Order: sequence, then C-alpha cells, then structure tokens
Amino acid sequence: MLLRHTTAKEIERKALTINPAKTCQPVGAMYAALGLHGCLPHSHGSQGCCSYHRSALTRHFKEPVMASTSSFSEGSSVFGGSSNLVSAIDTIFSVYNPDVVAVHTTCLSETIGDDMTQIISKANEEGKIPEGKRVIYCNTPSYVGTHVTGYANQVTSFVKSFSTATPKKKNVVNLVAGWMEPSDMREIKRIASVMEARTIMFPDMTGVFDAPLTGTFKMYPDGGTTIPDMIATGDSKFTIGLGPYCTEDACVKLENKCKVKFEVLEIPIGLKATDRYITALSRHANLPVPDALTEERGKLIDLIADNSKYFWGKRVALFGDPDTLIPLTEFLLTLDMKPVYIVTGTPGKHFDEAMKDLLKDKVPEAKFKSGECADTFQLHQWIKQEGVDMLIGNTYGKYIARDEDIPFIRLGFPVVDRAGNNFFPTTGYVGATNLAIKILTAILDHIDRTCPEEKVEFQM
Repeated sequence: MLLRHTTAKEIERKALTINPAKTCQPVGAMYAALGLHGCLPHSHGSQGCCSYHRSALTRHFKEPVMASTSSFSEGSSVFGGSSNLVSAIDTIFSVYNPDVVAVHTTCLSETIGDDMTQIISKANEEGKIPEGKRVIYCNTPSYVGTHVTGYANQVTSFVKSFSTATPKKKNVVNLVAGWMEPSDMREIKRIASVMEARTIMFPDMTGVFDAPLTGTFKMYPDGGTTIPDMIATGDSKFTIGLGPYCTEDACVKLENKCKVKFEVLEIPIGLKATDRYITALSRHANLPVPDALTEERGKLIDLIADNSKYFWGKRVALFGDPDTLIPLTEFLLTLDMKPVYIVTGTPGKHFDEAMKDLLKDKVPEAKFKSGECADTFQLHQWIKQEGVDMLIGNTYGKYIARDEDIPFIRLGFPVVDRAGNNFFPTTGYVGATNLAIKILTAILDHIDRTCPEEKVEFQM
C-alpha cells in the first residue's frame, strides 16, 4: 500500500537507497561455496548474519542450506574472532567432516580487521585441520559490493586454492558459471554434452540445489564440482567465463596462475548470447555444432516469428543482477520489445557501457542505472512517469506490478513466492524458448483479464 504514495517526481539522492536491487556479499559467497562438492560454507561473524544468509538461499531454492558460523559474541566484537574461528574449524571437522571449509567474512570481522591468512595458518599449526582437508577463505565485507561481488570473490578463491598446472595441457574447456539457477547450469552442460565437448564447470549447483528426495539425509549432496576436477582446471586448454561480473576475476586469476587463456561472455540467455556461447565452445573445443542444436535454434526462431505481433513494441521495465540483465535486454530487443527502464544495484562500468551499446539505436529513450542508489524505488518512479506493459525481476517486484496492474515475470534472485526456478532453465535455446513462452503467456493473460467483456476472444 505504501507504494501507492510513490510519486513520479524524482529527488536527487546521494546517501539513501530505498528497496535496493541487491543483497549482501556473503549471500553470494555462500551460494558459490555450495557449488563445490563436499564443501561447508563458514560465515566468520555473528550467528544472525549466517542465519540471514542461509534463510535467503533456502527461501529461494526451497532446499536446506548447510553452513556454519563463528558466532561472534560481544567479546569477539571487541578483541577479534581468531579464537572463535580456530575453535570452529576444529569442531566442524570433528562433527561434520567436510572436505573443504570455505570461510567468508562479514561486516563485523572485516571492521575488526581479522587476518584470515594468519588465523587459518594458526589453526593448521595447531593440528585443527586434518590431513587431506582444506580451509579456504575470501573477503566479503557487506558494506561494499553486492551478492554478485561475494560470488565472484568466492569463485576466485577456488582458483587461488585449488587450480594447479602441470607440464601437460588437456583438451578440456573450463566453464566458469556466473550466478544462475541449477537448471541453467544443467542446460549449459547439456549443450556441451550434445557437442561432445570435454568440460569442467565450476562452481556447479546441479545435484546440489536440485537434488532428488531419496529419504536418506546427505550433509553433502552428490552434485558440485569435485576437488580433483577443480585442481585439474589448471591443465585445461581454455576457459570460458559466463557472466563478466561473476567470473572475470576468476578467469584472470587462472590465467596468471596456470597460463590458461580465457574468454568472458555474457550468460547465454536468449538467441544471440546462446549463439556466442556455442560458437566459442565450438572454436575452443575444436568441434562442429551438431544438427540437434541447430534444430533447437530453429524452433526458437519459429516461436518468435509466429508470435511477433504480441511481442512487438511492448514496453518493459526490468531489475536484477547485471550478468542477467545484459543478455536479457538483448533478448527482449530480439523479440522486438522495448526495454525502457533497467536497474541493478551492483556497480560497474560494464553494465552502463553494454546498455548504451544495446539501446542507443533501438530504444534511445531508455533509462538505466547501476550502483548503490539504483533501486526499485527509482524504477517505480520511472514507471509512474510513463507506464510499461511488463515488469521483470525478483519477488520484490510483485508490489510494483500489483500497484500498477501490469504483467510480472519473476526472474533472478530471490524468487520466494513461486516454485519452478530449479527446474526450468532460461539459458540456451531451450531456456530462451521457456522465457519467451512465459512472457507471451503473461501478455495474453493480461489482455484476457483486462479487456472489455465483449472483446474476450476464444483465439487471440
């Protein structure tokens, strides 16, 4: 109801964010860590922080999220959390026996200035880390960056801690997965399998957040990138990063450490982004594109052509993560829709430059914004100034969609009020088909619901 008081008049804000299009770094670090097989994420901070990060992921994926915490007290907040972490590491290996403990920091431990390298070395010297086990870490202060930044930091720590080069390179292509659903990662791997390409994906949430219910509890699901595979990434012939915000740092680290050259692409959402992914994989794996994928592409194009009259000219507002918004905007343009308002809470020049290139000719009137003061309140103000035909974003967008009575597509993180994100991909040609059908269905449902009674048609 409060959103009804949002006005179209914009007032410059420099130190105020309202309904930010982001969450904090440790959420991303925790999610990435769970994509490593046998890994237990550890939150070095207060118990409340860890509870929030776990609940944010659990509510989205509808799956239990295992993580541990240093459980800072008032004393830890003053004198530092070294003893808490050393004690926690001992307890974790004794009770839960993971292969890897992936420590990420929080606001509190970062503000105190805990030296993670020194603390983990101390734990190792005191025999708290069993032989063959690993404790890795990344710095994820919540007061800078976003969950996307935290994800990127954790993935880079995987490379720093595990990737190892030997004199002999293997005919394998690394796929560094940006923030996406397990179903999206599964589809990306399926495409590689259809091409018969040898790949290693990291992190890999398939079989972790979409594991079957068997009646037997597993602390560590069967899925995730295995430690031997993670080590072997240093011997791969090439690396493809999918999503520059989440993967470029890891790709650069891998090249510097193990001399594995790389290319960073957008997440393959939509026709053109998928074309680029398949072309790059074909080139670097030295394999042809099979007819099966060409057929999938043709089916997507046929769907777009058959329904072009419904897509054409529809004005769209969207918000979320930059690695998702860039290829999504490109796909909307492919559908002849008009993405007019785009907002992400994650800062970075790449988003702004990509939006300028994509929109300058086709939608020159479009508005876009990134960074701390780019929020859904700003997005709502733009919509108040001139309406849109559709809104795309996470669950928090439902209030704007309800207030403005516009079709709403749930996409991104978090989606907590609908199920199915774990099962239906938006990547690849199959995923683009799924997404186009969702958009088309929302448009037609809205027409049926709002048109005059005498205009309701059996076939639209």
